[in-house]
Amino acid sequence: MSFTVAIVGRPNVGKSTLFNRLVGKKLALVDDTPGVTRDRRPGDARLIDLKFRIIDTAGLEEAAPETLQGRMRAQTEAAIEEADLSLFVVDAKMGLTPVDQTLAEMLRRKGKPVVLVANKSEARGSDGGFYDSYTLGLGEPTPISAEHGQGMLDLRDAIVAAIGEERAYPEDDEAVTNIDVRAELAEGAEADEDFEPEYDETKPLRVAIVGRPNAGKSTLINRFLGEDRLLTGPEAGITRDSISVEWDWKGRTIKMFDTAGMRRKAKVQEKLEKLSVADGLRAIRFAETVVIVFDSTIPFEKQDLQIVDLVLREGRAAVLAFNKWDLIDDPQAVLAELREKTDRLLPQARGIRAVPVSGQTGRGLDKLMQAVIDTDRTWNRRISTAKLNRWLDAVQTQHPPPAVSGRRLKLKYMTQVKARPPGFMISCTRPDALPESYIRYLTNGLRNDFNLPGVPIRIHFKAADNPFAGKAKKKR
Repeated sequence: MSFTVAIVGRPNVGKSTLFNRLVGKKLALVDDTPGVTRDRRPGDARLIDLKFRIIDTAGLEEAAPETLQGRMRAQTEAAIEEADLSLFVVDAKMGLTPVDQTLAEMLRRKGKPVVLVANKSEARGSDGGFYDSYTLGLGEPTPISAEHGQGMLDLRDAIVAAIGEERAYPEDDEAVTNIDVRAELAEGAEADEDFEPEYDETKPLRVAIVGRPNAGKSTLINRFLGEDRLLTGPEAGITRDSISVEWDWKGRTIKMFDTAGMRRKAKVQEKLEKLSVADGLRAIRFAETVVIVFDSTIPFEKQDLQIVDLVLREGRAAVLAFNKWDLIDDPQAVLAELREKTDRLLPQARGIRAVPVSGQTGRGLDKLMQAVIDTDRTWNRRISTAKLNRWLDAVQTQHPPPAVSGRRLKLKYMTQVKARPPGFMISCTRPDALPESYIRYLTNGLRNDFNLPGVPIRIHFKAADNPFAGKAKKKR
């Protein structure tokens, strides 16, 4: 993207609605409640023929620095410093307020280009607010309706005029690259029963950070980044939107998603919290590896276990982070107890990687990221068909499938049909009669013998063809 734009304004003027309009997706939470947005959210915007990076921000209010509103204001000011241009959004329907005047003065002091946007201009009686906005001294306002998409051409022209055509439309000087044929080679090689593709160490990795409210998720991400990128504080439930941030860890691009704390469903009553939780669930589905953050001082609450189960049912790779480790008095004894509880309470994730960390001090962060990479490698792993069938013969010899109604079941052939997570197909006689206990035996055997800790394993059973079916028909 050639330039960056920050959307700023007081609460409830339609900044997030405009952000969603420009990125073409409902990424930011939108509600009639003022102050929904708290963190700054980046996105890739397209406005007709104009492409740029955009940042949604919290509503600017006058507040003491130590308060939640004051910390939100600091996040917005950081976005203004980062941006090349600001879209200052005012509410044409309600008219100007003293807060608008204060914000206009602050933007003038920054000395950066500003486009004044009069939103909700489609409403009856909005003309007065539109003309009042001239008094802000930021030039001619651009009337739009972010909700209905009106005035977007005028907004595009105003942005181009403010940033300059050379900056708005840089020449495309990207060099033509050779076609990457690695995927084609891998696809052809899968016909070889002994083929196992290598793990791609360079591919960007999507990681979601989830957990109960106030477990320290945002603090943990800020410590990774080395800056106060996300809003944090002692109050529970500060994060509402799922915010994505990119950073580099040992040469690999990591796209990390901070999510709102997930409480028990019975406790989630307000519409805004329901929207936040739904946004977090979308982040889990989009991610490849999910870090579930536990509060080490009160771990393994019922909600913690439900979150882990949710992540595994979604088929994501999972890593546990025992946060707030700096508050633990006897680390070795507590760690042994936590590992014992992990194995006992999470049998569906046997061998899941668990790392003690501290978002306040930075302890264990490298070990946590290494666990994330190792788990993603496991999640992407493919096992050759030859190895699987040798293993299948061995496990049946050691523990044959049970006989059902006097007829013994037989597993004939096995192959891996997918990765991410590992999925296998077994051809067998009478798959519907195979008991759950034997399926668990196969699942645990795969996890132990092929070193697949902490990832969901899917096994599908297919009825083997009866070689005598055709002959029986002919005999009749």
